[in-house]
Amino acid sequence: MTQMTSNSTLLPMKYSIFALTIMVLLACKTPQIAQTTIPAPPSPAPATFVTWDKKMVDLGKVKKGEKRDLFFELTNTSGQEIKIDIVDACECTRVDFPRGVIAPGAKGRFDVTFDSTEKEADETIGITIVFRETDAAGNPRIELVEYKFQIEK
Repeated sequence: MTQMTSNSTLLPMKYSIFALTIMVLLACKTPQIAQTTIPAPPSPAPATFVTWDKKMVDLGKVKKGEKRDLFFELTNTSGQEIKIDIVDACECTRVDFPRGVIAPGAKGRFDVTFDSTEKEADETIGITIVFRETDAAGNPRIELVEYKFQIEK
């Protein structure tokens, strides 16, 4: 008899443990609604950072040893102030460029002097302009303008 009493006492306890296990498992499986914050979409970037009056100047025929002046003009279309950090060109090219901040909508002029003294052949010369401002990926904004010539000896 004692044995039956033990089994009858254990049976309800087994059901209780089983029921408790099921409830715990079901509670773990209940989907939880995650609270997420959806960031506002970034402001659309302007179609262009700057616009140029021209990006290429053809000087035509240039006599060896001759100096020629030309210019490029940009308009700040970025909607923010911009500043030029670096202007790089061939040793034959001197560039005077805006050193200060260029306001939105304002223009900046690049006065260029080309010295053909060391040139032996026709060439296209690039002038690289690196801005302090960066693109969405964090890379500096870079623009290129060029001029070309045919050398006459």
